[in-house]
Amino acid sequence: MYDLLIRNAQIVDGTGRAAFHGNLAVRDGKIAAVGEVDGEARKIIDADGKLLTPGWVDVHSHMDGQATWDPLCSPAANHGITTLIMGNCGVGFAPCEPNDAAHDRLIAVMEDVEDIPGSALHEGVSWDWESFPEYLDAVERFPRAIDVGAQVPHCAVRTYVMGDRGTNNEKATAEDISKMATIVREGIEAGALGFTTSRTELHTTREDQAMPGTYADEDELLGIGKAIGELGGKGIYGVVSDWTNWEQEMDWMKRLSIDNQCQINFVLFFREEADWPRVKAQLDYVREAAKEGARLIPHVGARPVNILLSWDGTINPFSFHANYAALSILSHEERLAELRKPEVRAAILAEDLPLMGDEFMDTIIGGYDKLYELGNPPNYEPAPEDSIAARAAAAGVPPQELCYDLMMQRDGKNVIYFPCFGYSAGDLSRQMALLEDESTVLSLADTGAHCGVLCDASVPTQMLSFYVRDRQRGHRLALEQAVKMQTMETARCVGLEDRGTLEVGMKADLNLIDFDALQLEAPEIIFDLPAGGRRMFQGAKGYLATIVSGEVIMENGEPTGAVPGELIRGTRAAPVAA
Repeated sequence: MYDLLIRNAQIVDGTGRAAFHGNLAVRDGKIAAVGEVDGEARKIIDADGKLLTPGWVDVHSHMDGQATWDPLCSPAANHGITTLIMGNCGVGFAPCEPNDAAHDRLIAVMEDVEDIPGSALHEGVSWDWESFPEYLDAVERFPRAIDVGAQVPHCAVRTYVMGDRGTNNEKATAEDISKMATIVREGIEAGALGFTTSRTELHTTREDQAMPGTYADEDELLGIGKAIGELGGKGIYGVVSDWTNWEQEMDWMKRLSIDNQCQINFVLFFREEADWPRVKAQLDYVREAAKEGARLIPHVGARPVNILLSWDGTINPFSFHANYAALSILSHEERLAELRKPEVRAAILAEDLPLMGDEFMDTIIGGYDKLYELGNPPNYEPAPEDSIAARAAAAGVPPQELCYDLMMQRDGKNVIYFPCFGYSAGDLSRQMALLEDESTVLSLADTGAHCGVLCDASVPTQMLSFYVRDRQRGHRLALEQAVKMQTMETARCVGLEDRGTLEVGMKADLNLIDFDALQLEAPEIIFDLPAGGRRMFQGAKGYLATIVSGEVIMENGEPTGAVPGELIRGTRAAPVAA
């Protein structure tokens, strides 16, 4: 007898093969049969021709804290994510000395770099660990609905070994490097999927300092990489960088990969059109390096780097207006009541733009040709004529006035979209080109991070509802291609060969989807983190069931209470049956 039998489904199995009509059976958390399947089962679901896919695998999250208190890792489960990987960008919470000062230091980095409310982390993180293996034990003890995997973060390791010297980005000694390599090796042996580091100056602390590890030299980077080599290439090395000296960076990455037989996952993004030739050159470099035995995997996003501006979020176009300052500390209800007053609106709009001389900030404050109403349903590919500046000109009103009024819609929860990096072409053609490149992997959702300005955990839903079904300003992806991108390809890039396809023997992580009804909901700020912390939340419609290890964890958008998820310890080989 099967534990679960799903009948009459349109199956897209994650391998890239054409969709087919059939059934799928589950026994003991694994896929027991696919295709022409019949027999008895403890639970039977009639799919009624709806879409059946593998569960989505999110390889770039920052759930390091939330995974210790939230079994759903919300909003991951709302968007069909059944596996997520944390510890990215070199930030995390282990190892850490067992004292308040050390805890505060790592929380401050996470709050500053990833915009996760410090109050929520102070309230929610239990800190019943010191070493990275102890952290994994703590994560494993907590009941969860979805699977999570962790990576050893450079920032925490460097701070633990070097103290203030590490925090201040001083040069590591040979002894420091040896200690860091030992910690990384122990972490991977205990079940970490790899190690990550950040080399981007975008990741700064409240003291306006680059986060620990940003300026690590080659001795440190390669010395830590040797720990992976000593384990026979077991473990992935993750890198995020500004690519200011991209050839130099790619060179040490190639040497590290070849010398240690390890895979390097690196974030590939760009800011302006002028960066596009560099991006193409890096992709060419990856292909050439592969001929020498290097495994360099570019991770790319399906959206431009963007921030969402709102009254309740971290920032909005009126944040620096003198007449708005007193409102910024009010609750949503109190602030909205004030903003609705004609005299308050008039006073804010009467001010001159408080420009700062910084291009990025000044675009938020007054660059209305680059700001858009996100809308409902959300539009992540607006045209130039959709900008607030263009709409205001057409309506014969000042753009500030239009922006204010748009933000007041949906009970003051309406969101303004600022695609800040990677949207100079005015469409998603560059993102599409990166997604379709044979060497890249879909990534960069930052699930759980940038809580006041972002919810890119919703990308898996957008991949199907928009890139496959609704896109109008360019070509679309094939359904089978889009599913493969966020199942088999993402799972394999982090060493998980036991999931991501609907084949016999594979882990029974599944999504049953009403493809025609699948739709992103408008994002809005909610206050449900520990200590009332805020986050930008975006839901979805159309997920009929999300299943982990054969158990339904979400049904019609609501959690069932089932907690079959687990901590993933180390890479997983493909089952013999598959």
